[in-house]
Amino acid sequence: MKGLFITGTDTDIGKTALSALLLAELRKRGINAAPMKPMQTGCKRKPETGNLKLEKEQADELQVSGFKFQVSPLSVPDLDYSLSMAQMEVSPETYQTMAPYQFEPACSPHLAAEMAGTEIDISEMVIAARTLASEYEFVIAEGAGGIIVPLNRRETMLDLMQALKLPIIIAARPGLGTINHTLLTIRTLRSDGLDILGVVFVASTPDEPGIIEDDNAATIEQFGKVPFLGTIPYCAQLQTAKLDYSALPLPLVASVEKIVNQLGI
Repeated sequence: MKGLFITGTDTDIGKTALSALLLAELRKRGINAAPMKPMQTGCKRKPETGNLKLEKEQADELQVSGFKFQVSPLSVPDLDYSLSMAQMEVSPETYQTMAPYQFEPACSPHLAAEMAGTEIDISEMVIAARTLASEYEFVIAEGAGGIIVPLNRRETMLDLMQALKLPIIIAARPGLGTINHTLLTIRTLRSDGLDILGVVFVASTPDEPGIIEDDNAATIEQFGKVPFLGTIPYCAQLQTAKLDYSALPLPLVASVEKIVNQLGI
């Protein structure tokens, strides 16, 4: 299975923006890439519109890769964001495969699942990823929160990363505090034998980067012994739910192109 796993040093760190931008750039280059959000909390109930292509009548149950599941009435914000960025439309079956676990409460995945009366099963997420890999050339999976977020009462995001066996990119903030958070993340991933491709800073404020941000990148690269791949500059447009990659500012797109070039995909 070819792809990437996008994780972060924390929640709300820029994973979704990075995932969506990489997806759109790969598809622009002619690579048939697909997004995946294995589990999403904080989902909303709304009609199935927009990037969900209604190719058949609504069904109560769908069959994917030998297992059945209920069609979710929820929309998955992070997945919708990526689909919009890449201007992709998918069937209900594919949408459900891209987001196997969807929950309304905005909390840790393990708690959201318990509140819904179920439990997250890593094997089902692996089946979903393999199904996508059979239909697409490349899968970009985005985690939830940081790397030790619980999925159930036994397993964490690390266990999912181990099961998927995808190389990892770490999204991190550029400013003060990022050295400690990022190096801890790198050390934990490495201790589990996971393949780290590099670190990307995602700017969340319009402040111009200075000596602190530059040194943070160099220090993480030095102590973490992983490549610093670049920075996604602040762009107010990235805060909107529905985007088109082709309409984004050229400096932002150039930054994404540089990151993808370094990955050698």
